[in-house]
Amino acid sequence: MQERSAIASSATEDYVKVIYSHTEWQPEPITSSVLAARLGLAPSSVTEMVKKLAAAGLATHVPYGAVTLTSEGRSLALRMLRRHRLIETWLVESFGYGWDEVHDEAEVLEHAVSDRFLEAIAGKLGHPLRDPHGDPIPRADGSVEQPDAVLLADAPDGFSGPVVRISDRDPALLQYLGDQGFALDSVVTVVERRPFGGALAVRLDGAGFDLGDEATRAVWLGAGSS
Repeated sequence: MQERSAIASSATEDYVKVIYSHTEWQPEPITSSVLAARLGLAPSSVTEMVKKLAAAGLATHVPYGAVTLTSEGRSLALRMLRRHRLIETWLVESFGYGWDEVHDEAEVLEHAVSDRFLEAIAGKLGHPLRDPHGDPIPRADGSVEQPDAVLLADAPDGFSGPVVRISDRDPALLQYLGDQGFALDSVVTVVERRPFGGALAVRLDGAGFDLGDEATRAVWLGAGSS
């Protein structure tokens, strides 16, 4: 794998990674305001950085509209996601971290490890294709396999499928879902939406309970069965 471009500062890497990740599981493009919220930065700072990304040929930006990666920006984002997700997997499988504990550690380490060290991690893990949360790990050549999936909140009554992804954006929610028995490949069946905007009743590996909207928007099921 090629060494990272000299233009790619840690901030640049973080930006392109978030821009790519935003549309990885849903179709709505990201805007500067949403990007600012995701990064926890002032909108003015994000606007200036987006201009720098555009000047570097990594992104295009429509004023007050979408921020889109160029092919070069997408390649950089995939390299960073490979780093981040391999490190998360390594921390869980080799050091006993919980899946709700690895994101912040990986955010630091992904900028520090060499390509050689990263590929040693990949080989040690058997070249996994998904991280502990189900997010696909790009291959060294930049290719990536995105599973067919449906958001649990959008699944119709009677739909049944394995968990293929759980968002790691909120560690507390991730821990809660884990405590409820959610894990990759566990089978969830949608029973019904409770009346008047109520919770979603589901069965998880045979056990029944209700989930609120925030939880159902953090879980994706394999779309191959219903």
